[in-house]
Amino acid sequence: MSLPEILALAMFGVACFGLLAGYNVAFTLSGVSLFFAAIGVATGTFDVGFLTALPGRIFPLITREILIAVPLFVFMGVTLEKSRIAEDLLGAMGDLFGRLRGGLGVSVVFVGALLAASTGIVGATVVTMGLLSLPTMLKRNYAPSLASGAIAASGTLGQIIPPSIVLVILGDQISNAYQEAQRSFGLETTGVVSVGDLFAGALLPGLILVFLYALYISITAFLKPHLAPAEDWPEDVNPWVFVRRTLKAMIAPIFLIIAVLGSILSGYATPTRGAAIGALGAIFLASYKMASTDFQKRAVLAALLGLICLIAIDLTGIDLRFNQDVWTPTERGVVGIAIFLSGLAIIGTLFAIFPLIKNKALGDVSRTTMHITSMVFVILIGATVFSLVFRGFGGDELVARLLEAAPGGKWGALILVMFVMFVLGFFLDFIEITFVVVPLVAPPLLALGMDPIWLGILMALNLQTSFLTPPFGFALFYLRGVAPPEVKTTDIYKGVIPFIFIQFIVILLVAFIPELATHLPKAIM
Repeated sequence: MSLPEILALAMFGVACFGLLAGYNVAFTLSGVSLFFAAIGVATGTFDVGFLTALPGRIFPLITREILIAVPLFVFMGVTLEKSRIAEDLLGAMGDLFGRLRGGLGVSVVFVGALLAASTGIVGATVVTMGLLSLPTMLKRNYAPSLASGAIAASGTLGQIIPPSIVLVILGDQISNAYQEAQRSFGLETTGVVSVGDLFAGALLPGLILVFLYALYISITAFLKPHLAPAEDWPEDVNPWVFVRRTLKAMIAPIFLIIAVLGSILSGYATPTRGAAIGALGAIFLASYKMASTDFQKRAVLAALLGLICLIAIDLTGIDLRFNQDVWTPTERGVVGIAIFLSGLAIIGTLFAIFPLIKNKALGDVSRTTMHITSMVFVILIGATVFSLVFRGFGGDELVARLLEAAPGGKWGALILVMFVMFVLGFFLDFIEITFVVVPLVAPPLLALGMDPIWLGILMALNLQTSFLTPPFGFALFYLRGVAPPEVKTTDIYKGVIPFIFIQFIVILLVAFIPELATHLPKAIM
């Protein structure tokens, strides 16, 4: 092994040690990289010209359109969290299905899936579900292990159920890795991979996970009723009251998810524009819930109606451009209607913002969004510096040779990479793993003939499982932080073990039946 390759491995090891020691991720990656670059220049093993390319690599990153979806999805998720829509939904479903064995647990899984699809942030989902549902489940005599396991597992669904910032970032990195594999390894050019493809590929595995989670809770409740008991219906209560309440609570989040995912998967909107639809829809939902007067609620509904009508007009295919030389009467009439609807939507949106400002929710949401977005982009810049220096030492070629030499061919290389990512998931967040590890290992794996969408979904499922696995899973730490004292840490660990087995089952299903991840993207294409 040559000196540059030794320095590349040493750089990777020192970076991992610094991250595990708790130092700031972005500055650890960039600082270690520049330190080793200086060593390489001093020893004549690193071309300083690589560093001159750094500005040209950073600017396209921070101006990439697809990454604008990150702050928009974060804004959407935080807005829904602050508006307590999940709390209403969980309460309604708990009252309705809590009269069945395991019904409350299944409700938690379903609400967790909806919340995951709405927020896409694992920590926010686990904390929210822990605060809302864990006390209720314990009060209704659910076993602490089953209750905590269901909540932790449902919270990690934000990793795999679209729209998710995990899939946005992972999709962007897989797309870059696919282009790198085509350029560096002579891979046949068969098109590009988009974030929308990863959204479509993750949909079916995510739904399978939700179904298996609910099935496990139902079977457990049937075989061991004392772990998930049912409540009796009050004699003076009409069950249809709970049905109507549940349907009313479900309409808003389901409508928003369908609008966002439908616009992206149908090709009507890019993921970034779909995220913008989601952010605006979240403002409408939160404003309608917080509005103190009927006028404000009518303004929100008017703005929403105006936007829906504008989209419907756009789907008709009528030319609405203003720079036309010749106008037909139909085009003039439709453009006039579109201008009116646009004004209605703008005025209604302004009125919709007032309740959020009055309740100080908009400021909190904006600050949280700015904090998370800044963290993502700073880590991305640090990972870019690390990747550039690592490649300057020939580290990418070293990784490719190591994976090619792995016993078992491409399957051996895949298992090795998945194991490393699984272990790193104990200590690092998905953002660091995605930005640092994926650019290094994905191109040689794709060069071995693996489908990029299939590989991306496997990585997402693998990280989701890692975040759920004792003793270091991030989801377990989040839940431990909000769990009441009577819930022991051993209860949490014991409760997630069955769900981890379910995770491995789904990973194996996707691994041996690639169509679960690739069929829907191909069908949509």
